[in-house]
This record gives sequence, C-alpha cells and structure tokens, in this order.
Amino acid sequence: MVRNRAAVVVLGDIGRSPRMQYHSLSLADQANLHVDIVAYGGSSPHEVLSKHPRIRMHLLAPPFTAGWPRALRLLALPVKVTFQVIQLLWTLCVAIPAPDVFLVQNPPSIPTFMVVLFACVLRGASMVIDWHNFAYTLLGLSLGKRHPLVTISRWYERYFGKKADAHICVTEAMRQELKDNWGIRATVLYDRAPDFFRPSTISEKHELFMRLHEDLVQARYNSPNFLQLSDWDSHSRQESPISSDSETDGLRTHPICNGIENPESLQDARDTRPQNTRVENDGSEVEDDDDGDAVYGVSRLERTLLTLRSTTANTELKVGTLEVEELDGGGHVQLNRDRPAVIVSSTSWGADEDFSLLLEAGVMYNQRVEASMQNYSSLAEGSRYPDILFIITGKGPLREEFEDRVRHLNLQHVAFRTLWLAAEDYPLLLGSADLGISLHTSSSGLDLPMKVVDMFGCGLPVCALAFSCIHELVKDGENGLLFSTSDQLTNHLLHLLEGFPEKCPALHALKAGAWATGDDARWPDEWETAVLPLLSWLRK
Repeated sequence: MVRNRAAVVVLGDIGRSPRMQYHSLSLADQANLHVDIVAYGGSSPHEVLSKHPRIRMHLLAPPFTAGWPRALRLLALPVKVTFQVIQLLWTLCVAIPAPDVFLVQNPPSIPTFMVVLFACVLRGASMVIDWHNFAYTLLGLSLGKRHPLVTISRWYERYFGKKADAHICVTEAMRQELKDNWGIRATVLYDRAPDFFRPSTISEKHELFMRLHEDLVQARYNSPNFLQLSDWDSHSRQESPISSDSETDGLRTHPICNGIENPESLQDARDTRPQNTRVENDGSEVEDDDDGDAVYGVSRLERTLLTLRSTTANTELKVGTLEVEELDGGGHVQLNRDRPAVIVSSTSWGADEDFSLLLEAGVMYNQRVEASMQNYSSLAEGSRYPDILFIITGKGPLREEFEDRVRHLNLQHVAFRTLWLAAEDYPLLLGSADLGISLHTSSSGLDLPMKVVDMFGCGLPVCALAFSCIHELVKDGENGLLFSTSDQLTNHLLHLLEGFPEKCPALHALKAGAWATGDDARWPDEWETAVLPLLSWLRK
C-alpha cells in the first residue's frame, strides 16, 4: 500500500545537517510526499523547511552525555545507546505515521541502522541509507583505528548497512569502496547547492554586516586597527550603506559592506561637479570622454568623507569599500579601495580539520604584508595586499581552543572571527565574501566538504586542503586552489589577493570558474536524476 509518506532519520542536529534538509525539501516538493523528520534539535533548520506545509519535525531529546569528558562518555555509552534505542523505537514505530520509506543519514550508524530495520519490518517500509561518511572512521579519530570499539563499529556498520533496500553516497570514490569492500551498490548523489545559495546583492551585504557588526567589530580576542570600530556612531542612518548630511561632513559607511544601496545620497555632491570631468583614484580631476559617461569618485573626499566619526572620542578611523553602482544618469560611484578581504570557512570544529594551518597562514600573511609595506616609501604604494578578515562559522568542541590561540596573536593586518549564523544568513555571508577556505580532510578520505559546494553555489572560489578525492569537486586552478601546508595556503592568498580588489586577475578567474561550477547543476536537478527514480522503484 502506497502511503505517500517518507521519514528522514538524523541522529544528530538537523540544523547542522544541510544535506538531509535538502533531501526533506526534495521529498516534499519533487516527490510530492509528506515528510516526517526525526532528529535532534539544537540549531534551527532553514526557514523554508520549518514552514513547509508537508514537512513535520519530531525532535528527540539530546543525549544526556553531551559535554561530558570522553572517559565518562565511554563509561556511559551502554546507557546512552539504550536510551537512544528506546527513543527511536517509540518515535519510528508509534509516534509518526507509517511511511513508505525511511531515509537514514550515516553516520551515525549505532543504533540507527538496527532500529530503523526493525521499524521497516513492523511498518512495511523500505530503508535507504545516505552514506555521508563511515561512522567507524570518525570514531577512530578519537579512539584510534585499532581500538576494540572501532572494530565493533565497523562490523556493525557493514553488517546492518548491507540489509538496507537502497543506498546513496556522496562521491564516486565512496561508491567504489562500498562496491569493492562492502558488497553494497550505491547511487552517487553529489552535493549541490540549492537555489538560495547565490551571490549577495549590495543591499543584502549591507544588511547582513549591519546585523553582524557587533560580533565582527567589537574587540573580543583579535582586533587589529582596521576593525577597531567599537565607537561607531550608532545614531547614523542605517537603512543604507551610505548616508550624508552634507558633502563634507557626516558620511557614514560600514567597514565591510561592499557598496552603495542608495547612490542618490551622493546626488548633491555629484551635481556640483563639472559635467565633463571625472575624478581619478589619486584625487585628480580629468575631463570625461566624448560619450559623456561621467565617473564621480568619492576618493577626492577620502580624508574628509570616507571616515567613521566617533561621537565620544572625536576621532576618525579610515574605512573603505569598493563597489561600482550604476546611476540613472549613466555614471557610477566608486568608493575607496581600502576594505579588508573577507575570507570565509565553515566547520563543525571537530578533529577532522587542522586549524593550525589557518592560524599559521594568517601569521605568515601578516608578516609578508608588513615586509611589503617596508619596501615602499608610502603606505598607499605599499598596500599591495589587503587586510584580511577571516570568518569561521560553525560550532563544536574545538572552537574555544581556537579562540584562545587567537588571543595570543599580535596581528595588524589579519583578524579572525568565529560565528554561528542563522540558516538564512549563512548563504548571504558566502555570497558576500571574496574567498572561501576548506580545511576538511575526511576521516575516510571518501567524502567531500559540503561547505565547498555551498561556496560554489555563491560563486565563491575556494582554497581547499588536499586529500584523496577532493579533485571530484575542486578543480585546481579552475574553481579553486589546493594546498597541503600553511606555506602553500599563504602563497595562494598572496597570489590571489595582490592588487585587491580590482587588479587581481587570478582571483577573478577563479570566481568565474566557481560560479560556472555552482550554476552548472543545482540540488533539485541532481536529486531528480539520482534519487527520484530510486524512490519510485521502492514505492511500487
């Protein structure tokens, strides 16, 4: 009997499981099914998911051992697993309506596989496993590959995994591993970004950074001068990136935002310019071309306008952005170039990423910028490389350790910030950044970082840590660059950002390649090709 229902089982935080969220949306929209999500709460899922009329959440109580020391967690493991079994049995066999298919995320596999198989027999449903990685390899990161629990985990994962009715996996390398060594035939479903991952508009960038202003700018653990804006005039107009009380006083702009939402706010200054003149970046006035397309530069007012005025200390801090916004009259406004390059990474702050690489690269980049400035007679000539704002999103066990290490750094041209963003803000941040970083190494060497997929969806090029199958996603020199050491990452940053933001052809070329990759196939297209036929076969 076909019930037109599916259950998505995630023994983890659904807000931190984007692939399973996308599965749920596709099951509801593309397969036209009613979907019950069984998962832990914690982080809010995407707003589209929580408001969908055919998707219902069933949130489990989180494990009581969360936050315990590892030794205590191991001692309490039997009690924890028993508690999870009882939770899952009640929810899958009683609380939710009987589905046609259970779609299970792996890892974790214990106790999910065994309980879902029992629910399938009881309720006449099929089981599909989506292999993101191998659970036993993740356990081996903390216990060691030869630990008895790792051996038991591998046997359990293989034995019960083979009993599922169908399988999906994330890479061709994993498909081959499952086929050759596990006796499992899986369909590859590459992660793709959904449509809400895209380059952000100027207005979206401004509104996002206004919301993030306190977290990005306030001195917490690493605050170079280019981000020390805690005395920012909170009474200035905030509905647009720039508002001006007059031509020579009161200009307000956000230090990170990339442009002008209301260029008409500079109309008075524009109208005072001679019709056939324009302003070069050095402040000089040049007659316009015969076509009459005037360029009105803000740079001639740099020292008087492009500042942030403190109402308490009567000081000025130079900030700046670069963005070209077309005006109705055919000209455009160009702001100062001196804005930091925004570089984003996303992480679960676990043991499968080496954060030392990022810190070491930041330190070396800072040293190279200092050295380059000493070789030039003036700051303007020496600023070949931009300041960098590293934003690392996510939450997990190693975040506090990372922040503590940052506190001991004395960097003038690099800042690190750690954020946890709402699901709706994460795509906006990626779409506002200049470069992405991936430190993902994979415990099995067979999965791919979804953060890179999201970045490509926003047209954001990526510097990715190299491992065995990363080439299935990152094409070195086309949509990103690969690195293995902090020295290589530093050299990539210097190569890509020299002349930023205008005269950096290597970065612009990678951006074009990243957008081509992200726009080539979106999640609904990939899902319809790989998964929808599989579900149709199972539901017959």
